[in-house]
Amino acid sequence: MKKISVILLGAGNRGSKYAQYAGTNPECMEIVGVAEPIEARREFIKNTYHVPAKNCVNDWQELLARPKMADAVIIAMQDQMHYEPAMRAIELGYHILLEKPMAPTPAQCLAIGKAAEARGVHVIVCHVLRYTPFFGALKHLIDEGRIGEVMNVIHTEGVGNVHQSHSYVRGNWHVEAKSTPMLLAKSCHDLDILQWLVGKPFTRVQSFGTLSHFCAANRPEGAPERCIEGCPHGETCYYNAVKLYLDDKKNAWFRRAATGMPENPCDELVEKALRETDYGRCVYACDNDVVDHQTVNMEFEGGVYAVFTMSAFNKGGRAIRVMGTKGELTASMDSAEITVYDFATKQHETVLVKDLVADESIIGGHGGGDGGIISSFCRLVGNNESSVSVCSAMVSARNHIAVFAAEQARHTSTVVDVACYEQSL
Repeated sequence: MKKISVILLGAGNRGSKYAQYAGTNPECMEIVGVAEPIEARREFIKNTYHVPAKNCVNDWQELLARPKMADAVIIAMQDQMHYEPAMRAIELGYHILLEKPMAPTPAQCLAIGKAAEARGVHVIVCHVLRYTPFFGALKHLIDEGRIGEVMNVIHTEGVGNVHQSHSYVRGNWHVEAKSTPMLLAKSCHDLDILQWLVGKPFTRVQSFGTLSHFCAANRPEGAPERCIEGCPHGETCYYNAVKLYLDDKKNAWFRRAATGMPENPCDELVEKALRETDYGRCVYACDNDVVDHQTVNMEFEGGVYAVFTMSAFNKGGRAIRVMGTKGELTASMDSAEITVYDFATKQHETVLVKDLVADESIIGGHGGGDGGIISSFCRLVGNNESSVSVCSAMVSARNHIAVFAAEQARHTSTVVDVACYEQSL
């Protein structure tokens, strides 16, 4: 396979995760530039992947002001910052691996899709669930007709109570106006995967959701603004920041996020973060406004219906039930098994995910999806080699449109026609 050269825009958790592929597969991908405002992260990428100093900058605009200098760009900045670099990179003729969501507005999502189509470049949105062995196996079973025509799907995403507190109460995605709605930030994965499994476009959506628990009304009596200030409920609170960030030395993700460091930081930096940043605040005294539980009802072309539930109140994980005219599939992403019930035989069959996946080497975040998508992207750009998981930027854009339509439905207590919503843009 031809090795591709890549510019990395954003070297936080997501960007650094994709960059690892250059370290483990140097014959496939090389990082030739990085734009990252936090010096420690920028220096980490520079030193780890031997990026020329002249190509290590604070601002993405500096790299994209230059003539095209690589095959592709990875855009892994904050949600509100995706649109401008994506449009500039498309204009320059770069292929793009674009972290989800595509952009913070529906019109911008469509604009990226149309621009990519017109320029003839690949813009692959990081809907990493498409690239996991688990959902790949589900797609295979559905497409080969094991349960006939799909009629209904029930899909749940357990965000996890602690994950919710970290990312959506204290973290970067806790205020909708500063990032994006919870459904877009966390669960555009899920609406995309449902459309991919069903294989038909969205027609109508309806949604209910609210912020009920992580709010001031549930703040325990005597709880200070910050956990580190000595909360009387600290020993029993699930969300005690001292326990989650300072005491738990193995939780490198939380410690890196709180401090902005690329590697596991020392306790002094973590303690400083707990005293000065949102990561140290009581979860019942934050300024978060995104929902902590939500349900979306969906109609697809041909009268196929799906129900999706996202909730913070669980350990975490995804589960799905797909009902068809010849049988049904049930599975949990925590398991390596899918149960197939056949109407004809009235028997249950257990199918192992590994038996339906050609490449078992994909490991890592999001159930293997992180490694799966970056390797697929390299094959697509380097060899023009596609797969069933890859979709066009316009397909991604329209699946994002369904998310925005669902948010409109939630706010207006209506059922929204997705095609009419798109036309109104």
